[in-house]
Amino acid sequence: MSQRNIQDGIFTTVAIAVSGVALAALLCTDAYSRAAGAEARGFHALSLEMQISCAGDCAEVDQRIVQLQKQGGAQ
Repeated sequence: MSQRNIQDGIFTTVAIAVSGVALAALLCTDAYSRAAGAEARGFHALSLEMQISCAGDCAEVDQRIVQLQKQGGAQ
């Protein structure tokens, strides 16, 4: 191994260790917790909105999916 490869290996190892510590520190903050909670609430609200808007419009699509599943099970 050359001196350059050893230096690159040491640098990479230190960079990964520092990144891991920084990520762990970020995950333990209140800001991350609030952002993750807001994202989860937003996703839940979006999925509910999609269910509501699709309730009447998607009946044909739902029937077609059921037909295709039945055909696939019969083969």
